[in-house]
Parts: sequence; C-alpha cells; structure tokens
Amino acid sequence: MARRENPEINAGSMADIAFLLLIFFLVTTTMNVDSGVSKKLSEKPPEDYVPPIIKEKNIFEVNINRNNDLLVEGERMDIKDLKITAMAFIDNGGGEGKIDEGVVTGPCTYCQGERSISSSDHPNKAIISVQSDRGTEYGTYLKVQDELIKAYSVLRDRLSKQRYGISFVELEESYKEDRNNLELKKKVEDIKNSYPEIISDAEPTSN
Repeated sequence: MARRENPEINAGSMADIAFLLLIFFLVTTTMNVDSGVSKKLSEKPPEDYVPPIIKEKNIFEVNINRNNDLLVEGERMDIKDLKITAMAFIDNGGGEGKIDEGVVTGPCTYCQGERSISSSDHPNKAIISVQSDRGTEYGTYLKVQDELIKAYSVLRDRLSKQRYGISFVELEESYKEDRNNLELKKKVEDIKNSYPEIISDAEPTSN
C-alpha cells in the first residue's frame, strides 16, 4: 500500500497577512493621551514695564511639596477642601472701593463672601499662586489645578444664573453654537470679567 503524504500548508502569504493585521491594529487601537493643563503664556513685557504693587492679602498661596503634601497659606490641607477655601478667598470682596489710576472702583456688589479685611479685596484682584516642587507628582499637581478651576466654575455658574437665568456652562455652549451672537458674547465676557481666572504658577522649588 502506497504511503499517503500529508498535504503541505502554503505559508507564502503569511507575511502579508501579518502585515495587514499590524496595520489594522495600529489604525483601530485607541492610544492613551497624557492629560495636561491648558495655560496661556504671558507675552514678554516691555523694558520700561513696572509691575504693580500687590497686597499680600490678595495672594492665595498654594504649595505642594515633594511628598505631595498640600499647604495652603502655610497650613496643611486635604485636596478635597481646596475648592471651598479658594472660593472663599476669591469671593471675599473685602475692598471698600478707591481710585486706581483715575478709575473709580467700588466694593464687589455681587460677592457673597465674608468681606474680611484680611482677605482679597475683589475677584479682579485675587491672585492664586501655585508653587510645586520638582519632586511633586504630576498627578497631584493636576488635581490641585482641577480643584482651583472648579472654584472659578462654581462662582461663574452662580453669577450667571443670577444675572441671566442659566449656568455659565450653558451660556458658553450657546455662544459656541452661535459665534455671531453679540449679546451672548457680551454675557460670556461679563461673567469672565466678574470672576477672572487668575492662577499663577511660581517657579518650582528643588528642596
């Protein structure tokens, strides 16, 4: 009886199939994207620029050490408490009103804070200074920035509902859908100017 030979498998096109599969997975696979914080860098000031004098009470100091511990105004604090504390500082409205460069500025009429004389005068003067360490984890830095941005979002939403009957998020969405609407643009700018997002990043420490 003749020996029966097993048919051979043609592997000539395996390389082509593998190449096509590689292209398929490269196209369809979702890649992880690193998250970040959107920051607008300030332009270089002119040579004769004189920085304004800022009162110490108008600066809200937030420090993150190399152990990822949060210090706010020199006191240890949990990140979960940062938003409320930042809101109290921004919305304090403790200024009595004065003349700045010929422009009369009064107290904040829409602020609902304690109006403490030891805290910020006005949301337009309130500066949040964030300083991290070179050993600080990036995730902790992002959490801190997120809580500070949330503080501004809550205050803007509240004021937008008071003045225009809708949240600031809805107001911005409406404007994005109709960029030619000057009335919506004016309302968005009004809320942003009432609570300007002033978050300054200080040079990281290396201790």
